[in-house]
Formats: sequence, C-alpha cells, structure tokens
Amino acid sequence: MNINAIDIAKRVFDIEAQAIYHLKSQLDEHFTQAVQAILETQGRLVICGMGKSGLIGKKIMATLASTGTPCFFMHPGEAFHGDLGMVSRQDIFLALSNSGETEEVIKLLPFLKDNGNIIISMTGRPQSTLATNSHFHLNIAVPQEACPHQLAPTSSTTATLVMGDALAVALMEARNFQPQDFARFHPGGSLGRKLLTLVKHEMKSENLPFVSATASMSQVIHTMTEGRLGLCIVDNGKGIITDGDLRRHMEEDLASLVNKTAQDIMSPNPKTIDAQAKLAEAEELMNAKKITSLLVSDQENIVGVIQIYDLNK
Repeated sequence: MNINAIDIAKRVFDIEAQAIYHLKSQLDEHFTQAVQAILETQGRLVICGMGKSGLIGKKIMATLASTGTPCFFMHPGEAFHGDLGMVSRQDIFLALSNSGETEEVIKLLPFLKDNGNIIISMTGRPQSTLATNSHFHLNIAVPQEACPHQLAPTSSTTATLVMGDALAVALMEARNFQPQDFARFHPGGSLGRKLLTLVKHEMKSENLPFVSATASMSQVIHTMTEGRLGLCIVDNGKGIITDGDLRRHMEEDLASLVNKTAQDIMSPNPKTIDAQAKLAEAEELMNAKKITSLLVSDQENIVGVIQIYDLNK
C-alpha cells in the first residue's frame, strides 16, 4: 500500500469538521420556525429521503423518536406507491435531498401541498426545486465533499446528520426533556433500567450474611465467605463488616483480631436505602458516599443488599 492512510483520515476529518462549522453561518430563522412548527403540530414528523439521504434520515428519525418527537421514516418510492396514505393533514414532512432535485422526493410535493402538510427540507441548494417548494428550508451546503472525486456523499451526509441532531436537541430543550423521559423510551437500556427499575427488583435477598454482634471472627469469616457479597450484616443492620474492614484489622493487629467479636470491628449505622427506591437513587448514594454496597430495608428490617456491580449489568 503506497498511501499514508493516517494522513488521508486526518484530511477527511478536517474537511468534514469544516463542513460542520460552515453550517453555523447558514442558519437562519427557518430553523427556529421549523422547530416551532414541529412543537405546535398535533400530528407527527414524517422523514423522507432517498439513498444515502434516506439512511441518514432513518438515524435522525431514531434520535427524534427517542427524545420525544413522534415521527416515522417513509421511503419516497414506497410513499409514491401507497404509503402516502399514512400521512395525515396534521403531519409535518421533513424531506432530505442534498441536490434538492431527487426525483422520487420531488414527485411527492403535489400530494403534500394538496394535503396541506407543512414541508421542511434539508438541501445543499437553496434555489432547488425542493427548497423553493418548502415552507422552511435548512441549508446543509458544504464547501466540499471528503471524497477526492467529489462524488460520494461524505461531508454532505455528515452535515445532514448534524442538522438533524441540532433539530432534535432544540426540540428536547424546548420540551424540557429530562433523563427520566429518555428512560421511559429506553426501558431496555442501562439508563432506563436505573431510572425505572426499583432496588427491590435487583437486590440480593437470598441467604443474606447476617451475624450477631457477639459473633466470633471465625463465624464472621465463615458467614462472609458463604454469603459471597464481601460483607456481613451485624444485628439486622446495626453494623456492617466488609472484607476491607477485615483486611485493615488484620494489618493493624492480626494477633488480637482472633479474640474480637463482630461488634468490635463493625462500622456502625451503615448506609441503607428503601426497597422501593429507584436504582438511580442507589447509584447516586453510593457514588456520593464512595461505597460499593447498600443495605436495603423495608422500614423495619434489612431485606437485601444492592451493590454497585448490580447497577452496571
């Protein structure tokens, strides 16, 4: 291979970064008006694009849907052969085409106008057919493609994607979209799990390692080993002994440790959390206190243990 791949990659990064930065100078009130129209509609946002614009459109659709904007992607070819029946008069149509002259998209304009739909377009040519027939036009023109022959969509698809991200974030902030809202749409993800799942659903509750305050060190070590949680719970939560506590006492005075009881080395009043609390609350508390385990209570008794490792499964 007689090329310097790293130099080529750096050149691509520079060209596409410049393309993104160039978008800033092209923003105008059409962006604000497009955001406002989407916020005010009683319908959905229909995203449409052909080829690589369509692939970018699907990603924009996924971002918008997961951040609170009801939307769906429509392939322009399928739209022209019946799928336009899914477009209600209240829907807003977001059409993507770098040239603004994509035939499959342009052919949909008569229907959309007759149906009374607001049309938002993203093109790289403000004077194109699609741009001039849209209510709001978002200019995604780029100085050059990263493709050395200026043929393959590269910078232009990046610009389209970034404009879509800007639209999604503007809508998120306008709606005051919060992490808990995101979690509702992502119940299977780690964030959704932490924000929606309760501690009681993830805590360990079987064969908890309880010991009495008067338990000997041999009993403490045996119970801790059997429990496999790296800790012992003393007298229903009056204290806790971790494997770290054991190691510290062994380093300080191994000879006298064997004659001590659980209450001699336990940490009193350990941190607890209610079984009905969210996993996110447990994570926040453990991070704030710099601990890896919490005892779980049901107001009266210790009923489980939740550990930082349980939050990151």
